[in-house]
Amino acid sequence: MNVYASLTPFDSPTHEAMPMILDTLPDPAIARQGCPRRTTLQIDLMLLAIEALELGGSEAILAFAQELDLTKIIKNRVDLWRMRTSNPLRRAHSRRPLSILEAKALVVITCYIARRLTVVIRQILGIYQQLSEKQIPLEQNLRLANYLERFRTHFKSRMNSRRSVLLTLNSDEKLDELAIDLLAKLLFCTGTAGMQRFWISLFDGEVE
Repeated sequence: MNVYASLTPFDSPTHEAMPMILDTLPDPAIARQGCPRRTTLQIDLMLLAIEALELGGSEAILAFAQELDLTKIIKNRVDLWRMRTSNPLRRAHSRRPLSILEAKALVVITCYIARRLTVVIRQILGIYQQLSEKQIPLEQNLRLANYLERFRTHFKSRMNSRRSVLLTLNSDEKLDELAIDLLAKLLFCTGTAGMQRFWISLFDGEVE
C-alpha cells in the first residue's frame, strides 16, 4: 500500500534513513498528511497504560528508542512529548500532526515494551477477571489497584475533561474499564504478528 501524501512534515527524517524494523509495518493508504486523530489517540493511550504499569515508563520508552535505533525519530524527552501532544484529547494539545514514521516508531516501542511486560499484563488481567467474577472490589488486590490508580491519575492530569468525547469517562469505574481494555490490547500486541495487526487496526475506517 502507498501513502498518497508527503509523510515527512517539518524536519522529519526520510524513510530511507530509517531502521528496517519500521518496514515491517505497511504504509496505510490515507490521502492526508500525518495520522488520523483516532490513531494518535489510541497510540497515546497505550503509552499511558504502559506508564501506569511500571514506574519510569517514559524512561523505558526512550531506552527502547535507543535500543531499537529509533533515535533519529525520537531523539529525546521533548520529541516524545511533542509527538504525544498530537493526541487531540490532551490538555496540552498541539496542532502538529503525528507523522506515519513517528507513529510506526511509537507502535514498535509499545509492542516491544508490552512483550517485556507480558507476564505482568497476564497476571493483572487474570486477577481482574477473578475478582470481577466473584464480585470482589478491585482494590482488594494491591497490584491491580496500583495500576488502576496510576492510570486514572495520569489520565485525569493529562486529558482535557471538557472535550465532549470524554464525557463518557466521567467516573473512576469507566476509567478502570478503559485501563483494563488497554491492557488487553497490549497483550494482543505480544501475540503472533501482534505488532502488525495492532498497527493495521489503528487505521480501521481510515484507509481508502
